[in-house]
Amino acid sequence: MERRDFIKTTGLIGGAYALTGPSALATPATSILAPTETFWLDGPMRWAQLAFVERDPGHYDPDFWLHYFKRIHADGALLSAGGIVAFYPTKIPLHHRSDFMGNSDTLGYLVEGCKKQGMKIMLRTDPHAVRQDVYDAHPDWIAVTVDGQKRRHWANPDLWVTCALGPYNFDFMTQVNQEIMEKFQPEGIFSNRWHGHDICYCEHCKTNFKTASGLELPKAADKLDPTYRKWADWRMKRLREVWSVWDAGIRKQKPTARFIPNGFPDKVMTGKEADLFFADQQARRGLTPPWANGKGAKELRSTLGLKPLIGIFSVGIEEEFRWKDSVQNDAEIRIWVAEGTANGMRPCFVKFGGDIYDKRWMEAVAKLYEGYHKNEKYLRNTASLARVGIVYSEQTDRNYGGKPWQQKSGDHLDGMYHNLVENRIPFDMVNDRLLTPEDLKRFKLLILPNIAALSDTQCKQLQTFVDNGGSIVSTFETSLYDEEGKQRSDFGLASLFGVSYDQKVEGPLRNSYLQLRQDAKNSQTQLILKGLDDTPRIINTIYKVNVKPTATFPSPITLIPTYPDLPMEDVYPRVAETDTRELYLRQVGKGRVAYIPGDLDRSFWQLMGTDHGQLLSNVVNWALDEEPVAAVTGPGVIDVNVWRQANSMTVHLVNLTNPMMMKGPFRELIPVEAQVSIMVPAGAKVTGVKLLMSDQKPKFELKGGKVTVTVPKILDHEIVALDLA
Repeated sequence: MERRDFIKTTGLIGGAYALTGPSALATPATSILAPTETFWLDGPMRWAQLAFVERDPGHYDPDFWLHYFKRIHADGALLSAGGIVAFYPTKIPLHHRSDFMGNSDTLGYLVEGCKKQGMKIMLRTDPHAVRQDVYDAHPDWIAVTVDGQKRRHWANPDLWVTCALGPYNFDFMTQVNQEIMEKFQPEGIFSNRWHGHDICYCEHCKTNFKTASGLELPKAADKLDPTYRKWADWRMKRLREVWSVWDAGIRKQKPTARFIPNGFPDKVMTGKEADLFFADQQARRGLTPPWANGKGAKELRSTLGLKPLIGIFSVGIEEEFRWKDSVQNDAEIRIWVAEGTANGMRPCFVKFGGDIYDKRWMEAVAKLYEGYHKNEKYLRNTASLARVGIVYSEQTDRNYGGKPWQQKSGDHLDGMYHNLVENRIPFDMVNDRLLTPEDLKRFKLLILPNIAALSDTQCKQLQTFVDNGGSIVSTFETSLYDEEGKQRSDFGLASLFGVSYDQKVEGPLRNSYLQLRQDAKNSQTQLILKGLDDTPRIINTIYKVNVKPTATFPSPITLIPTYPDLPMEDVYPRVAETDTRELYLRQVGKGRVAYIPGDLDRSFWQLMGTDHGQLLSNVVNWALDEEPVAAVTGPGVIDVNVWRQANSMTVHLVNLTNPMMMKGPFRELIPVEAQVSIMVPAGAKVTGVKLLMSDQKPKFELKGGKVTVTVPKILDHEIVALDLA
């Protein structure tokens, strides 16, 4: 790839942001940050959340927390204010004031102390539950189950669950917000559990949904039921109305303040409406991989752009049974936070309860924050330099499923995501509703991991991307359904794939294989089968779509059909080989298109087969067809992310090498060494290279427009920084 093209497509010239309106942070500009009164949005880099419990007033030491905030250089505070419990002297009837507060103002003291330390303040509300007095005064505010019963709180039977779509949120909580803003003048209000729990059958929901749709409420949550879909759309609109009412009221009190919802069911709307966002991705649980925090950041950044994205992380264990006074070990905290930071999030620890039982987490968080404070200028990113984008689809999640081969459809994305991490390819995520040429211009390759539901317009946008020189890797049923989940007679991208749907999906495929057809004279085949040279076949996928080619294709991989796996005497192929291709490769103008009819990405995630991983990696590298922005070699599993700042370029290396990577918390951090080669922006002069987290200035080689440096030890997170003139 020409170096001048690299600069053009990756946006390496950087840029600042002009804050001129409610959503101004979304748009890059060349002017400086202005006006100053809204600068706070992009100001805080290290947040601290203290979620009070009702007993905290009189039991916890606020000065202890103020000292800790100062020590760790926290410049933003997220503090509990009201909703279930008011931690200040509220004057609103039925707004329950903490029984332990007496004549004090617990919140006010901490807010004043934080402001004296120069911290920006976000205040937290939680409107999802109320006490008996609210029930008695306004039973219509309470959520109702499908059998007509008022809903008791699942964790605390003394409480009642509120309806999120009725007057409790629209009227009562609007008053609470107004009182909080008038009294404390925070930068905004963050609301937890504001969007409800399951379908509510209260009188307000029944009436309002019937008025909007002419239908009765659905009896169960079934995403393929037309009535449930209408309810889901109606619910989203109602939540957006709540957001609008609360935000307008907050801005009326303080124009620069914002309402920040804790989660919203539509990431595109979140990206459009939110000027900054708190991502509540607290910790791992079950089989959650350690890169999941980075994945959540990538998904949100795909719609938020470079608006401030704050990642809330828990210092406690987040398993199913919620031991909220628990403490994670240092290694687990550090790796989770590293993944968020490397993917563009600003950290925000959350501690539940101001009275601490176990302080072991505090030193780990302090060391992280101190390191990030010292290197703050290298964390103020102006552009991601990833050239690969994985498409994710909220409309596919909503409208696809029901058939046996469509179960666990999220595994397609997870398999592709994990494969790119393993292969150290810097990448971002792309929302499938943001596929315009402007949205995609910085990418060379888009990966579509079974993006089954695509509109005609989206298919045309992907065709335009390839016409403009982009490449695509696609799997399984991608584009076989329209945006509403209705099956087409053929792929929407059939002309791009060069195949047509042959009216059948096969599987699960027991004891089926992929025949590898080596050809020493064919460079394309050699690249596709790299690392698989010593075997004539590998295991097949679990499901496959039958297709018919409509163009001429090479045949590096073909089908060996299923044959018996028992009794042992009968385990031999009935058909030795076929001409049925299981990989379709095309050169389309300056772009490349790879279509994989099998669920190779999902099979890789479910089986973690090394051969599947190698094949996926080979196909991606073939389609990308350019030198990576950053190449990392050495042992271990390392997640690589590349960013540009105003006067620097950084390569984040997150070391995921650990026997507990896929289950259970890390017990320890296992250091690895890496060699890193980084493409230098054309016209830029490298004035220095630093290893930020270990505070070293390593030797480096500058040759052929690349900086090569050895990183002797990556414990959890290292950042290679190039200072640029």
